Amino acid sequence: MTKTSQTFRPDNEDQLRDAVAWAVSEETSVEVLGHGSKRAIGNPFEAANRIDLSGLAGVTLYEPEELVLTARAGTALDEIEALLAENGQELQFEPMDYRPLLSGTDCGRGTIGAVLATNLSGPRRLKAGAARDHVLGIRAVTGRGEIIKSGGRVVKNVTGYDLSRGLSGSWGTLAIFSEVTFKVLPRAETETTLVVSGLNDADAAHVMAMAMGSSAEVASAAHLPESVRGRFIDGSLPAGPATVLRLEGVAQSVDYRAGNLTRMFEAHSPVSTLDADMSRALWREIRDVKPFCDGTERAVWRVSVAPGAGHQLVAGLRLRAGVDAYYDWQGGLLWLRMEADPEVDLVRKGIRALGGGHATLVRASDAMRREIPVFEPADPALAALSRRLKEQFDPQFIFNPGRLAADL
Repeated sequence: MTKTSQTFRPDNEDQLRDAVAWAVSEETSVEVLGHGSKRAIGNPFEAANRIDLSGLAGVTLYEPEELVLTARAGTALDEIEALLAENGQELQFEPMDYRPLLSGTDCGRGTIGAVLATNLSGPRRLKAGAARDHVLGIRAVTGRGEIIKSGGRVVKNVTGYDLSRGLSGSWGTLAIFSEVTFKVLPRAETETTLVVSGLNDADAAHVMAMAMGSSAEVASAAHLPESVRGRFIDGSLPAGPATVLRLEGVAQSVDYRAGNLTRMFEAHSPVSTLDADMSRALWREIRDVKPFCDGTERAVWRVSVAPGAGHQLVAGLRLRAGVDAYYDWQGGLLWLRMEADPEVDLVRKGIRALGGGHATLVRASDAMRREIPVFEPADPALAALSRRLKEQFDPQFIFNPGRLAADL
Protein backbone atom coordinates (compact mmCIF):
# COMPACT_ATOMS: atom_id res chain seq x y z
CA MET A 1 0.00 0.00 0.00
CA THR A 2 1.23 3.44 -0.91
CA LYS A 3 2.21 5.70 1.98
CA THR A 4 1.30 9.35 1.53
CA SER A 5 1.97 12.54 3.42
CA GLN A 6 -0.13 14.96 1.32
CA THR A 7 -3.16 14.47 -0.92
CA PHE A 8 -3.98 17.07 -3.56
CA ARG A 9 -7.53 17.21 -4.96
CA PRO A 10 -7.49 19.67 -7.86
CA ASP A 11 -10.79 20.71 -9.39
CA ASN A 12 -9.32 22.50 -12.40
CA GLU A 13 -6.29 22.18 -14.66
CA ASP A 14 -4.39 25.07 -13.09
CA GLN A 15 -4.61 23.47 -9.66
CA LEU A 16 -3.39 20.21 -11.14
CA ARG A 17 -0.43 21.96 -12.72
CA ASP A 18 0.35 23.71 -9.42
CA ALA A 19 0.29 20.40 -7.53
CA VAL A 20 2.69 18.82 -10.00
CA ALA A 21 4.93 21.92 -9.97
CA TRP A 22 5.11 21.66 -6.17
CA ALA A 23 6.12 17.99 -6.41
CA VAL A 24 8.79 18.88 -8.97
CA SER A 25 10.18 21.66 -6.80
CA GLU A 26 10.22 19.40 -3.75
CA GLU A 27 11.63 16.47 -5.77
CA THR A 28 8.97 14.23 -4.24
CA SER A 29 6.93 11.42 -5.78
CA VAL A 30 3.17 11.26 -6.29
CA GLU A 31 0.61 8.54 -6.83
CA VAL A 32 -1.92 9.48 -9.52
CA LEU A 33 -5.40 8.35 -8.55
CA GLY A 34 -8.93 8.61 -9.95
CA HIS A 35 -11.54 6.40 -8.27
CA GLY A 36 -8.97 3.75 -7.36
CA SER A 37 -10.79 0.94 -9.19
CA LYS A 38 -7.51 -0.22 -10.81
CA ARG A 39 -5.21 0.70 -7.95
CA ALA A 40 -4.29 -2.93 -7.23
CA ILE A 41 -2.91 -3.46 -10.75
CA GLY A 42 0.81 -2.94 -11.18
CA ASN A 43 3.98 -3.52 -9.25
CA PRO A 44 3.70 -2.47 -5.58
CA PHE A 45 5.20 0.99 -5.17
CA GLU A 46 5.41 3.77 -2.64
CA ALA A 47 4.85 7.45 -3.34
CA ALA A 48 5.26 10.24 -0.82
CA ASN A 49 2.11 12.09 -1.93
CA ARG A 50 -1.09 11.57 -3.87
CA ILE A 51 -2.96 13.51 -6.57
CA ASP A 52 -6.65 12.60 -6.47
CA LEU A 53 -8.37 13.52 -9.74
CA SER A 54 -11.93 12.69 -8.70
CA GLY A 55 -12.75 16.40 -8.31
CA LEU A 56 -11.51 17.29 -11.79
CA ALA A 57 -14.84 16.21 -13.27
CA GLY A 58 -17.56 17.18 -15.68
CA VAL A 59 -18.45 16.89 -19.36
CA THR A 60 -17.28 20.08 -21.06
CA LEU A 61 -18.53 19.38 -24.59
CA TYR A 62 -20.93 16.86 -26.07
CA GLU A 63 -22.17 17.11 -29.63
CA PRO A 64 -24.17 13.98 -30.43
CA GLU A 65 -24.56 14.95 -34.08
CA GLU A 66 -20.79 15.32 -34.43
CA LEU A 67 -20.08 12.11 -32.46
CA VAL A 68 -17.70 13.93 -30.10
CA LEU A 69 -17.51 14.12 -26.31
CA THR A 70 -14.98 16.00 -24.16
CA ALA A 71 -14.74 15.55 -20.41
CA ARG A 72 -12.38 16.37 -17.58
CA ALA A 73 -10.24 13.40 -16.66
CA GLY A 74 -11.87 12.72 -13.30
CA THR A 75 -15.37 12.38 -14.73
CA ALA A 76 -16.98 9.08 -13.71
CA LEU A 77 -17.23 6.55 -16.53
CA ASP A 78 -20.73 5.59 -15.36
CA GLU A 79 -21.84 9.21 -15.78
CA ILE A 80 -20.48 9.38 -19.31
CA GLU A 81 -22.02 6.08 -20.37
CA ALA A 82 -25.42 7.14 -18.97
CA LEU A 83 -25.26 10.41 -20.93
CA LEU A 84 -24.37 8.59 -24.13
CA ALA A 85 -27.13 6.01 -23.61
CA GLU A 86 -29.72 8.81 -23.39
CA ASN A 87 -28.72 9.72 -26.94
CA GLY A 88 -28.47 6.17 -28.29
CA GLN A 89 -24.67 6.30 -28.35
CA GLU A 90 -21.78 4.51 -26.67
CA LEU A 91 -18.04 4.16 -26.27
CA GLN A 92 -17.80 1.37 -28.79
CA PHE A 93 -14.63 -0.12 -27.30
CA GLU A 94 -16.73 -1.00 -24.18
CA PRO A 95 -14.15 -0.43 -21.40
CA MET A 96 -14.13 -3.18 -18.80
CA ASP A 97 -14.90 -2.78 -15.10
CA TYR A 98 -12.10 -4.12 -12.87
CA ARG A 99 -13.95 -3.60 -9.57
CA PRO A 100 -15.53 -7.05 -9.18
CA LEU A 101 -12.31 -8.86 -10.01
CA LEU A 102 -9.96 -6.81 -7.87
CA SER A 103 -11.95 -5.89 -4.80
CA GLY A 104 -15.68 -6.35 -5.11
CA THR A 105 -16.06 -2.96 -3.40
CA ASP A 106 -18.48 -0.19 -4.27
CA CYS A 107 -15.74 2.26 -5.20
CA GLY A 108 -16.40 4.11 -8.45
CA ARG A 109 -16.10 2.11 -11.64
CA GLY A 110 -13.39 4.47 -12.78
CA THR A 111 -12.82 7.74 -14.56
CA ILE A 112 -12.63 8.61 -18.23
CA GLY A 113 -9.01 9.69 -17.81
CA ALA A 114 -8.10 6.30 -16.39
CA VAL A 115 -9.84 4.62 -19.32
CA LEU A 116 -7.30 6.22 -21.64
CA ALA A 117 -4.37 5.97 -19.22
CA THR A 118 -4.86 2.19 -19.05
CA ASN A 119 -6.07 1.83 -22.67
CA LEU A 120 -9.13 -0.18 -21.70
CA SER A 121 -11.15 -2.27 -24.13
CA GLY A 122 -13.66 -5.08 -24.12
CA PRO A 123 -14.79 -8.06 -26.20
CA ARG A 124 -15.46 -5.85 -29.23
CA ARG A 125 -11.72 -5.12 -29.47
CA LEU A 126 -11.23 -7.08 -32.70
CA LYS A 127 -13.82 -4.93 -34.47
CA ALA A 128 -13.70 -1.60 -32.67
CA GLY A 129 -10.21 -1.38 -31.18
CA ALA A 130 -9.32 -0.01 -27.75
CA ALA A 131 -9.46 3.41 -26.08
CA ARG A 132 -6.43 4.70 -28.00
CA ASP A 133 -8.26 4.03 -31.29
CA HIS A 134 -11.10 6.38 -30.30
CA VAL A 135 -9.27 9.27 -28.64
CA LEU A 136 -9.31 12.54 -30.59
CA GLY A 137 -7.41 14.81 -28.24
CA ILE A 138 -6.04 15.33 -24.75
CA ARG A 139 -4.88 17.99 -22.36
CA ALA A 140 -2.36 16.88 -19.74
CA VAL A 141 0.27 17.99 -17.24
CA THR A 142 3.74 16.48 -17.61
CA GLY A 143 6.23 15.65 -14.91
CA ARG A 144 7.90 18.98 -15.73
CA GLY A 145 4.83 20.81 -14.45
CA GLU A 146 3.89 21.89 -17.99
CA ILE A 147 0.46 21.77 -19.65
CA ILE A 148 0.42 20.06 -23.03
CA LYS A 149 -2.34 19.73 -25.63
CA SER A 150 -2.69 17.22 -28.44
CA GLY A 151 -5.36 16.63 -31.07
CA GLY A 152 -8.73 18.35 -31.21
CA ARG A 153 -12.47 18.00 -30.97
CA VAL A 154 -13.37 16.89 -34.50
CA VAL A 155 -12.98 13.46 -36.00
CA LYS A 156 -10.92 14.70 -38.98
CA ASN A 157 -8.44 16.63 -36.81
CA VAL A 158 -5.28 14.52 -36.59
CA THR A 159 -2.90 17.18 -35.29
CA GLY A 160 -0.93 15.62 -32.43
CA TYR A 161 -2.90 12.40 -32.80
CA ASP A 162 0.09 10.18 -32.15
CA LEU A 163 0.81 11.90 -28.82
CA SER A 164 -2.76 11.32 -27.65
CA ARG A 165 -2.45 7.68 -28.59
CA GLY A 166 1.11 7.39 -27.31
CA LEU A 167 0.21 8.46 -23.79
CA SER A 168 -2.56 5.87 -23.65
CA GLY A 169 -1.59 2.77 -21.71
CA SER A 170 1.11 4.62 -19.76
CA TRP A 171 -0.74 4.12 -16.46
CA GLY A 172 -0.11 7.65 -15.24
CA THR A 173 3.67 7.36 -15.44
CA LEU A 174 4.34 9.97 -18.17
CA ALA A 175 1.69 12.67 -17.74
CA ILE A 176 -1.58 13.29 -15.94
CA PHE A 177 -4.59 13.81 -18.18
CA SER A 178 -6.68 16.84 -17.31
CA GLU A 179 -9.15 16.54 -20.20
CA VAL A 180 -9.84 13.95 -22.90
CA THR A 181 -11.88 13.98 -26.10
CA PHE A 182 -13.33 10.79 -27.56
CA LYS A 183 -15.13 9.81 -30.70
CA VAL A 184 -18.48 8.24 -29.78
CA LEU A 185 -20.69 6.08 -32.01
CA PRO A 186 -24.35 5.07 -32.30
CA ARG A 187 -25.38 2.06 -30.27
CA ALA A 188 -26.51 -0.91 -32.37
CA GLU A 189 -30.28 -1.21 -32.73
CA THR A 190 -30.13 -4.79 -31.46
CA GLU A 191 -27.82 -7.74 -31.00
CA THR A 192 -27.94 -11.48 -30.64
CA THR A 193 -25.42 -14.13 -29.64
CA LEU A 194 -25.10 -17.52 -31.25
CA VAL A 195 -24.07 -20.29 -28.89
CA VAL A 196 -22.27 -23.23 -30.51
CA SER A 197 -22.26 -25.98 -27.88
CA GLY A 198 -20.01 -28.92 -27.10
CA LEU A 199 -16.73 -27.90 -28.74
CA ASN A 200 -13.36 -28.57 -27.16
CA ASP A 201 -10.89 -25.71 -26.99
CA ALA A 202 -9.08 -26.58 -30.24
CA ASP A 203 -12.28 -27.01 -32.27
CA ALA A 204 -13.65 -23.79 -30.77
CA ALA A 205 -10.60 -21.91 -32.05
CA HIS A 206 -11.33 -23.23 -35.53
CA VAL A 207 -15.01 -22.28 -35.38
CA MET A 208 -14.22 -18.76 -34.13
CA ALA A 209 -11.71 -18.29 -36.95
CA MET A 210 -14.32 -19.40 -39.50
CA ALA A 211 -16.93 -17.06 -38.04
CA MET A 212 -14.61 -14.03 -37.93
CA GLY A 213 -13.48 -14.74 -41.49
CA SER A 214 -17.03 -15.02 -42.82
CA SER A 215 -19.24 -12.27 -44.23
CA ALA A 216 -21.38 -12.30 -41.05
CA GLU A 217 -19.57 -9.30 -39.52
CA VAL A 218 -19.15 -10.95 -36.12
CA ALA A 219 -18.53 -8.29 -33.47
CA SER A 220 -17.09 -10.57 -30.78
CA ALA A 221 -16.08 -14.21 -30.44
CA ALA A 222 -15.30 -16.08 -27.21
CA HIS A 223 -15.06 -19.64 -25.93
CA LEU A 224 -16.25 -20.60 -22.47
CA PRO A 225 -15.07 -24.09 -21.44
CA GLU A 226 -17.31 -26.27 -19.31
CA SER A 227 -15.40 -25.32 -16.14
CA VAL A 228 -16.58 -21.69 -16.42
CA ARG A 229 -19.69 -21.87 -18.60
CA GLY A 230 -22.10 -22.25 -15.68
CA ARG A 231 -20.83 -19.08 -14.02
CA PHE A 232 -22.12 -16.85 -16.82
CA ILE A 233 -25.64 -15.32 -16.89
CA ASP A 234 -26.76 -17.37 -13.89
CA GLY A 235 -26.06 -20.68 -15.60
CA SER A 236 -28.47 -19.96 -18.47
CA LEU A 237 -26.16 -21.13 -21.26
CA PRO A 238 -26.81 -24.62 -22.70
CA ALA A 239 -24.92 -27.51 -21.12
CA GLY A 240 -21.35 -28.15 -22.16
CA PRO A 241 -18.65 -25.82 -23.46
CA ALA A 242 -20.04 -22.72 -25.18
CA THR A 243 -18.50 -20.94 -28.15
CA VAL A 244 -20.29 -17.59 -28.40
CA LEU A 245 -20.51 -15.25 -31.39
CA ARG A 246 -22.02 -11.76 -31.12
CA LEU A 247 -23.86 -10.08 -34.00
CA GLU A 248 -24.99 -6.44 -33.89
CA GLY A 249 -26.91 -4.05 -36.12
CA VAL A 250 -30.44 -3.54 -37.38
CA ALA A 251 -32.78 -6.41 -36.59
CA GLN A 252 -33.29 -7.68 -40.14
CA SER A 253 -29.56 -7.78 -40.82
CA VAL A 254 -28.80 -9.48 -37.50
CA ASP A 255 -31.41 -12.16 -38.17
CA TYR A 256 -30.08 -12.79 -41.68
CA ARG A 257 -26.47 -13.09 -40.58
CA ALA A 258 -27.40 -15.28 -37.60
CA GLY A 259 -29.23 -17.63 -39.95
CA ASN A 260 -26.18 -17.92 -42.20
CA LEU A 261 -23.89 -18.72 -39.28
CA THR A 262 -26.35 -21.22 -37.86
CA ARG A 263 -26.44 -23.11 -41.14
CA MET A 264 -22.63 -23.02 -41.25
CA PHE A 265 -22.21 -24.78 -37.90
CA GLU A 266 -25.39 -26.69 -36.99
CA ALA A 267 -24.44 -29.79 -38.97
CA HIS A 268 -21.55 -30.37 -36.57
CA SER A 269 -22.67 -28.89 -33.23
CA PRO A 270 -25.89 -27.70 -31.59
CA VAL A 271 -26.51 -23.98 -32.18
CA SER A 272 -28.83 -21.80 -30.11
CA THR A 273 -29.34 -18.04 -29.73
CA LEU A 274 -29.59 -15.47 -26.95
CA ASP A 275 -31.92 -12.50 -27.24
CA ALA A 276 -30.61 -8.94 -27.02
CA ASP A 277 -30.91 -8.56 -23.24
CA MET A 278 -29.25 -11.90 -22.48
CA SER A 279 -26.59 -11.22 -25.09
CA ARG A 280 -25.67 -7.86 -23.57
CA ALA A 281 -25.55 -9.39 -20.08
CA LEU A 282 -23.30 -12.21 -21.27
CA TRP A 283 -20.78 -9.93 -22.96
CA ARG A 284 -20.64 -7.63 -19.93
CA GLU A 285 -19.74 -10.66 -17.81
CA ILE A 286 -17.15 -11.85 -20.34
CA ARG A 287 -15.70 -8.32 -20.35
CA ASP A 288 -15.55 -8.08 -16.56
CA VAL A 289 -14.18 -11.61 -15.94
CA LYS A 290 -17.26 -12.75 -14.01
CA PRO A 291 -16.12 -16.37 -13.38
CA PHE A 292 -13.06 -15.25 -11.42
CA CYS A 293 -14.71 -12.51 -9.35
CA ASP A 294 -14.53 -14.70 -6.26
CA GLY A 295 -13.21 -12.31 -3.62
CA THR A 296 -9.89 -14.18 -3.34
CA GLU A 297 -6.28 -13.30 -4.17
CA ARG A 298 -5.79 -16.32 -6.41
CA ALA A 299 -3.60 -15.23 -9.30
CA VAL A 300 -5.45 -14.04 -12.40
CA TRP A 301 -3.51 -13.47 -15.61
CA ARG A 302 -4.55 -11.52 -18.70
CA VAL A 303 -2.67 -13.14 -21.59
CA SER A 304 -2.47 -12.09 -25.23
CA VAL A 305 -1.27 -14.62 -27.81
CA ALA A 306 -2.01 -15.55 -31.41
CA PRO A 307 -5.66 -16.72 -31.53
CA GLY A 308 -4.76 -20.23 -32.64
CA ALA A 309 -2.19 -20.67 -29.86
CA GLY A 310 -4.31 -19.95 -26.80
CA HIS A 311 -5.64 -23.46 -26.31
CA GLN A 312 -2.12 -24.85 -26.67
CA LEU A 313 -0.91 -22.58 -23.86
CA VAL A 314 -3.74 -23.65 -21.56
CA ALA A 315 -3.16 -27.33 -22.30
CA GLY A 316 0.55 -26.98 -21.50
CA LEU A 317 -0.10 -25.09 -18.27
CA ARG A 318 -2.55 -27.72 -17.08
CA LEU A 319 0.24 -30.29 -17.14
CA ARG A 320 2.06 -28.23 -14.51
CA ALA A 321 -0.60 -26.47 -12.43
CA GLY A 322 -4.28 -26.10 -11.66
CA VAL A 323 -5.61 -23.59 -14.21
CA ASP A 324 -9.10 -22.33 -14.99
CA ALA A 325 -9.44 -20.36 -18.22
CA TYR A 326 -11.66 -18.89 -20.88
CA TYR A 327 -10.98 -17.23 -24.23
CA ASP A 328 -11.99 -13.86 -25.69
CA TRP A 329 -10.96 -12.03 -28.89
CA GLN A 330 -11.32 -15.14 -31.04
CA GLY A 331 -9.01 -16.95 -28.63
CA GLY A 332 -6.30 -14.29 -28.65
CA LEU A 333 -7.11 -13.04 -25.14
CA LEU A 334 -6.96 -15.54 -22.30
CA TRP A 335 -8.16 -15.00 -18.76
CA LEU A 336 -6.40 -17.50 -16.51
CA ARG A 337 -6.95 -18.18 -12.82
CA MET A 338 -4.28 -20.21 -11.07
CA GLU A 339 -5.66 -22.42 -8.32
CA ALA A 340 -2.41 -22.04 -6.36
CA ASP A 341 0.77 -19.99 -6.78
CA PRO A 342 2.89 -22.16 -9.11
CA GLU A 343 6.39 -21.48 -10.29
CA VAL A 344 6.21 -17.72 -10.68
CA ASP A 345 7.28 -17.53 -14.33
CA LEU A 346 5.29 -20.55 -15.53
CA VAL A 347 2.84 -18.55 -17.65
CA ARG A 348 5.49 -16.46 -19.38
CA LYS A 349 7.64 -19.52 -20.08
CA GLY A 350 4.65 -21.10 -21.78
CA ILE A 351 4.12 -18.00 -23.91
CA ARG A 352 7.76 -17.96 -25.01
CA ALA A 353 7.55 -21.63 -25.96
CA LEU A 354 4.67 -20.81 -28.32
CA GLY A 355 6.58 -18.04 -30.07
CA GLY A 356 5.51 -14.94 -28.22
CA GLY A 357 2.77 -12.90 -26.62
CA HIS A 358 2.50 -11.04 -23.35
CA ALA A 359 0.95 -11.55 -19.94
CA THR A 360 -0.16 -9.17 -17.20
CA LEU A 361 -0.61 -10.39 -13.63
CA VAL A 362 -3.89 -8.59 -13.01
CA ARG A 363 -4.64 -9.99 -9.55
CA ALA A 364 -2.33 -11.60 -7.02
CA SER A 365 -1.19 -11.39 -3.44
CA ASP A 366 1.20 -8.58 -2.55
CA ALA A 367 3.93 -11.16 -2.02
CA MET A 368 3.53 -12.55 -5.53
CA ARG A 369 3.37 -9.05 -7.05
CA ARG A 370 6.70 -8.26 -5.39
CA GLU A 371 8.26 -11.49 -6.63
CA ILE A 372 7.34 -11.26 -10.30
CA PRO A 373 6.91 -8.22 -12.59
CA VAL A 374 3.22 -7.54 -13.01
CA PHE A 375 3.58 -6.23 -16.57
CA GLU A 376 5.38 -8.12 -19.31
CA PRO A 377 9.12 -7.31 -19.08
CA ALA A 378 10.17 -5.37 -22.18
CA ASP A 379 13.06 -6.43 -24.40
CA PRO A 380 16.18 -4.25 -24.01
CA ALA A 381 15.45 -1.98 -26.99
CA LEU A 382 11.88 -1.28 -25.91
CA ALA A 383 12.93 -0.84 -22.29
CA ALA A 384 15.51 1.75 -23.37
CA LEU A 385 12.88 3.60 -25.40
CA SER A 386 10.49 3.57 -22.42
CA ARG A 387 13.16 5.05 -20.23
CA ARG A 388 13.90 7.82 -22.73
CA LEU A 389 10.19 8.68 -22.89
CA LYS A 390 10.06 8.77 -19.10
CA GLU A 391 13.05 11.11 -19.03
CA GLN A 392 11.36 13.43 -21.51
CA PHE A 393 7.93 13.59 -19.90
CA ASP A 394 8.81 13.01 -16.24
CA PRO A 395 12.56 13.64 -15.80
CA GLN A 396 12.49 13.39 -11.99
CA PHE A 397 10.46 10.14 -12.12
CA ILE A 398 7.82 11.52 -9.76
CA PHE A 399 4.68 9.92 -11.29
CA ASN A 400 3.75 6.44 -10.00
CA PRO A 401 7.40 5.41 -9.59
CA GLY A 402 7.95 1.70 -10.22
CA ARG A 403 4.35 0.84 -11.11
CA LEU A 404 5.15 -0.30 -14.64
CA ALA A 405 8.74 -1.40 -14.07
CA ALA A 406 11.24 -1.16 -11.22
CA ASP A 407 13.50 1.28 -13.09
CA LEU A 408 10.66 3.60 -14.14
